[in-house]
Amino acid sequence: MHNQKKNQGFSVKSVVATGIGAAVFFVLMKFIAIPTGVPNTTINVAEGWLALIAGLFGPVVGLLVGLIGHTLNDAVTYGAPWWSWVIADGVFGLLLGFGKKYLALEYGELTTKKLVQFNVWQAVSNVLVWVIIAPLGDIIIYKEAAQKVFLQGAVTTVVNTISVAIIGSLLLVAYVKSRPKKSSLRSE
Repeated sequence: MHNQKKNQGFSVKSVVATGIGAAVFFVLMKFIAIPTGVPNTTINVAEGWLALIAGLFGPVVGLLVGLIGHTLNDAVTYGAPWWSWVIADGVFGLLLGFGKKYLALEYGELTTKKLVQFNVWQAVSNVLVWVIIAPLGDIIIYKEAAQKVFLQGAVTTVVNTISVAIIGSLLLVAYVKSRPKKSSLRSE
């Protein structure tokens, strides 16, 4: 047999995951968003979905799902994307995707330690994305008032961290429980 080199490109599985992931992200963001009382800021269950997709398929798929899903939502809801937040959601998906190898969800094991560490990472990622990237993007791109956008960023950080901690964690656990453990198959 000849030695086949593993394809390093974007696999069909990743393309499909990106398409389905972005579509579900869009639907969740569009139709299951709970207002927080701060203008243009909602409790967003789509972030929990993004945690699952990024955890399963890695940073590139996480980035694309965040970018595409948020762009679609903004285009449909507001008529045009709000690029600073679209970019922030993409970066959030990218950061969550870096946990793929550590989580190793495909092996059917998710320890409490891994889940806690994932949630610490997603909280740090939320702070980076919503307290720094999104507000600075609003100020630089749209000349928005700093006080307003940093308030929006802080509120979004809190609600997204909670959303991912609850919904994302539940999705990760449910996925792992649906998978056979790596050691459950034995050869005879």
